[in-house]
Amino acid sequence: MSLSRRHMPPLGCLTAFETVARLGSVTDAARELDLTQSAVSRQIQKLETLVGCPLFERNRKRLYLTTNGTNYAQEIRAALAQISTATIALQANPDGGVLDLAILPSFGTHWLAPRLPGFLRAHPGITLNMSTRIVPFDFASENFSAAIHYGDGNWPGAGRLKLWDEQIVAAASPALLQSAPAADLPRLQLQTRPQAWAEWSKSHGLADPGRPAMIVDQFATMLRAALAGLGVALIPDYLVDQELDRGNLVVLPQTHPVSTGAYYLVWPEGTEHDPALSAFRSWLDDESRPIRDQALSR
Repeated sequence: MSLSRRHMPPLGCLTAFETVARLGSVTDAARELDLTQSAVSRQIQKLETLVGCPLFERNRKRLYLTTNGTNYAQEIRAALAQISTATIALQANPDGGVLDLAILPSFGTHWLAPRLPGFLRAHPGITLNMSTRIVPFDFASENFSAAIHYGDGNWPGAGRLKLWDEQIVAAASPALLQSAPAADLPRLQLQTRPQAWAEWSKSHGLADPGRPAMIVDQFATMLRAALAGLGVALIPDYLVDQELDRGNLVVLPQTHPVSTGAYYLVWPEGTEHDPALSAFRSWLDDESRPIRDQALSR
């Protein structure tokens, strides 16, 4: 993505603005930046001229952020922090690279994290940073190198690598399963997948069960709720394999795994040749191949 210079304020203006916004004083900002008060004031005025609106309200000698100024300060502060983080990472690993990865919480905790030591051993020069995101976002506004995405692979302005088709199962505690007919048991549903039960029911030739008893925001919460006997979890098989093997959960009788989407690695278009991204993409493809091969052999 190309950046127009006319939309890129000088770094000095942004630094002066962020410092004044944070400290609430031109005098204190000038002291922190080792500049004169007039120099800081000129930087602020130059920035306001560039953006075309006032960022501060001036009351005698005090400055107060406008609404636009408050919102802009939050964005600029995050951008300056990103620049600082990237600089520190480059200083620490001048021969490596930085990979800022957005991950799905349960995928990252249960599948990706246990495998990452192998990647980092193979690529010691790469700095890997991870943050959780549960819904797709715009790479233009979120400064990530790549993201782990669940769905149909449709992510505008991004390249993609399919990892594997997710298989979801309906699982419950043995005690709950014995308490009532399966059709009458309460259900657990993920907030970001409102159609999951309808799709699962359709694949089994059943009627749409309607509103679930409990909605949760993460699979980890759903798993704990299922173990506590609060409902039937519609959950990826790789997240419950251990609990099924231990007998803590059981799959509903006469049901089968259902695929409603797949996991993808996605990245901003034009960055596919970034060394850190290329290394991670190749490694992730190799790590996920056994799951794809297992699905083909079924």
